[in-house]
Amino acid sequence: MLDKTDTRAFRLPGDHPPVLGGKIGVLIMNLGTPEATSYWPMRRYLKEFLSDQRVIETNRALWWVILNGIVLTTRPKKSGHAYDQIWNKELDESPLKTITRSQASQLADLFRTSPNIVVDWAMRYGMPPVKERIEHLQAQGCDRIVLFPLYPQYSATTTATALDKAYEALTKMRWQPAVRTVPPYHDDPVYIEALADSMKAHLKTIDYKPEVIVASFHGLPKDYLMKGDPYHCHCHKTARLLRERLGMNEKELVITFQSRFGRAEWLKPYTDATVERLASEGVKNMVVITPGFSADCVETLEEIAIGVRETFEEHGGENFSVVPCLNDSKSSVKMLKHLIDRELKGWV
Repeated sequence: MLDKTDTRAFRLPGDHPPVLGGKIGVLIMNLGTPEATSYWPMRRYLKEFLSDQRVIETNRALWWVILNGIVLTTRPKKSGHAYDQIWNKELDESPLKTITRSQASQLADLFRTSPNIVVDWAMRYGMPPVKERIEHLQAQGCDRIVLFPLYPQYSATTTATALDKAYEALTKMRWQPAVRTVPPYHDDPVYIEALADSMKAHLKTIDYKPEVIVASFHGLPKDYLMKGDPYHCHCHKTARLLRERLGMNEKELVITFQSRFGRAEWLKPYTDATVERLASEGVKNMVVITPGFSADCVETLEEIAIGVRETFEEHGGENFSVVPCLNDSKSSVKMLKHLIDRELKGWV
């Protein structure tokens, strides 16, 4: 018989039964997605995303006026059009949701020999929400949880805000699970190898040799870098290691930053401006890889594969292709498991 001071068994009359312990949850988290491409679902998603103080650090009162008076009246239609071009019509959801679910499912299969490990997935913005999935893991008996933001390069605007959401959920839990987090993996050899393999596999599928390969990362306001965000340095290290692994120089594989928003200066060089310049200078054959995205999404499938392609062709370019993100490929899931296994040491 357990001692009454043992919290695994002791409870006051009328309390809910205790959660059975002993299992370990693994929660992979990505950015998020709207539930549909029409105005109101897009507006709800954009409002949650752009209300995050880590994403937009502008004066809150000023930003509230701009967000509600301008951005949320115009941007949902534009963003909805972009999502509509890449929407998974069969499942009626964004590719990011389809791929993230598949990543979680395949990881669960790889952990099937460890019945005490439960894998789940969540989105920082939109559905399924982080709080709901943490509660679900605990309800399944997980008294330890590994939080895994799927961002190779750390930024307060991505990694930190995903973890913030998880911590926010934990503050409302009377019985918190023990928590670990997977750190950024921008320079992990297994990640770099997976990127290099994806590049080499893609080059075998096209009938031309690229004169330039562009490694395009999501942008960030320059001011965030000056305040201490390590994202810029992480991106450059990833690009350097990938360049070295592929045996290329800085002219053959160049680094750029995409997805600017607002009037402030962002990290340079800009992807669209760089592609335009290279095409104008006579580059006819180009390949773009997006190492900062763990799964294809609107920024890769619409902004790069459609928008940047048009820019390239309008300024004289001829052959253009985009390397798919690592997505839910076997090498990608194997790489994710490698990172999870590292953080499970001591628990498993």
